[in-house]
Amino acid sequence: MGPRTHNGTINPSVHPQFRSKAVCGLSCNHCESNLCDRGMRAILLGNTTIELFSTDIPPFGVALVDKDYFTKNCSCRIRDAACLGCGNVVGYHVTHPCEKCLEACNNGHFWMFLSEAVRPVERYEKNGTKVLRWSAISDSPNGGEAVVEQEAGQLCR
Repeated sequence: MGPRTHNGTINPSVHPQFRSKAVCGLSCNHCESNLCDRGMRAILLGNTTIELFSTDIPPFGVALVDKDYFTKNCSCRIRDAACLGCGNVVGYHVTHPCEKCLEACNNGHFWMFLSEAVRPVERYEKNGTKVLRWSAISDSPNGGEAVVEQEAGQLCR
């Protein structure tokens, strides 16, 4: 049997391959503004040498800027996302994923954060002793609030 949420059920919306990944809070590397509470360390599908972070719901600390454009590695259309605190571009939103990327094994996340633009901090389960995993958060925007505090010294792995 697989990992369970805080109420004892497995989160079925998370692909089994990604359920054991740590949930991270992400802050802007430029101004330290909080950007997202549901980050996941990921690899770019179009270029697997590029590490980044992603999330499954629109992050509260960014705004979309400019117009859509096509990526270099596939036919996805994306739009840059800038930090609401300082205006620096910290990632992008996949506005129209291409067929190739949709068919590939992916985590279902369409909001991406550039590794060099954000600082990840692992989130912890309610008891504060175990790292929160994607299998244990709900589909709600607040992530099920199964966490107490973030430890600044603990980075996502």
